[in-house]
Amino acid sequence: MTGRRALGRRFGWLWAAYAASAYGSGLGFGALPLIAVLVVHAGPAEVSALAAAGPAVGALIAVPLAPWVEFRRKRPVMIAMDLVRCAAMASIPVAYALGRLGFAQLLAVSAVVAAARIAFNAASGAQLKALVRPEDLLVANARFESTNWSAIAVGPPLGGAAIGLFGPVTTVLADACSYLLSALGIGAIGGREEAPRPPDGARARAGALLDGWRHLLGDPGLRALYLNSVLVAGLIMATEPLLAVLMLGRLGFAPWQYGLAFAAPCLGGLIGSRLAGRVVARHGRHRVLRTVGALRAVWLIGLAFVRPGVVGLVTVIAVELAIIVNMSLFNPVLAAYRLEHTPKELVARTLSAWSIGQQAAIAVLTALGGLLAGATGPRAALVVAGLLMLASPLLLPRRDRTPPPAPAPSPVRA
Repeated sequence: MTGRRALGRRFGWLWAAYAASAYGSGLGFGALPLIAVLVVHAGPAEVSALAAAGPAVGALIAVPLAPWVEFRRKRPVMIAMDLVRCAAMASIPVAYALGRLGFAQLLAVSAVVAAARIAFNAASGAQLKALVRPEDLLVANARFESTNWSAIAVGPPLGGAAIGLFGPVTTVLADACSYLLSALGIGAIGGREEAPRPPDGARARAGALLDGWRHLLGDPGLRALYLNSVLVAGLIMATEPLLAVLMLGRLGFAPWQYGLAFAAPCLGGLIGSRLAGRVVARHGRHRVLRTVGALRAVWLIGLAFVRPGVVGLVTVIAVELAIIVNMSLFNPVLAAYRLEHTPKELVARTLSAWSIGQQAAIAVLTALGGLLAGATGPRAALVVAGLLMLASPLLLPRRDRTPPPAPAPSPVRA
């Protein structure tokens, strides 16, 4: 069975490093906005700015980092980005203990962590492509996907309990320590890593910043998937603050109910990621991208019809579960396709361009969603987001552009 395929000791260390940082981030999920409210006493506008401006600034910082990541050994880059994130997150409990923590520091930490995450993920994708065979990319990405969703399902409830017992910066410190464990796991991968050769000529160096976007927009299949993913990610993330205002404010749900509505459906990520290999083997990659990509878009509008009480809570859980099952099936197939259709000398810049585009879309659509909710109410803004989501399948690739396998050579007679 493909889900149990052995991918080697070196991939095992890469997976362990990913799991350490994923579970640390799960524990610290939502920690910065929480600290902004409880410690810094920030208002709604400042919390919205922290959610939108920090990742947007981080995306801008990551733009010149892409060529730097591309033309260096990937494991030292990953370790450096882990240490940067560790130092940034650890600065928060230090400033809190000294009584010097302010909103500006939270904003700076958010931006630095976002930029370092983009650079780390770009280097990690290139490292993954070097460590596993092309036919194993789907299996490897499915394991990452299942780890990510299990961390989101388990981490936030444990993080909330830890904050209640030990204080508001506890999960931030745990998140910082997880990056140290990740760096140790990456260092344990071992083996010799060849240094990439930078391109020759001033023109190549000047254009290196945009090479990732040129590749994404020049390949018809990648272009369609990129535009679709940017829109879908932006709309999904833009609905989170809208749903929080609707559930916690107007509908009167308790905070634990709101947390349950997001944590419980994440278990569906384990289902989708484990089915990815079997579904692709049975139906083909193009059909999965088209069908599942469309299915993940039909549920979001259901959040606009949430009502108070148990029925409303069950509605949110059911909608989120349907979205997450389809996303967790779609994402590893997309990730494997993206790596297979990207030359190794462009992987880091392509993945950086992809992440930067998503972060920018999330920031812009979150800000627009907040403005629309302020003018019309959160429920109307959720309806608009759901309708736009229904149109997102139009951006999916219409034809399978994967070249057919080369025919086997005919036997030669003696």
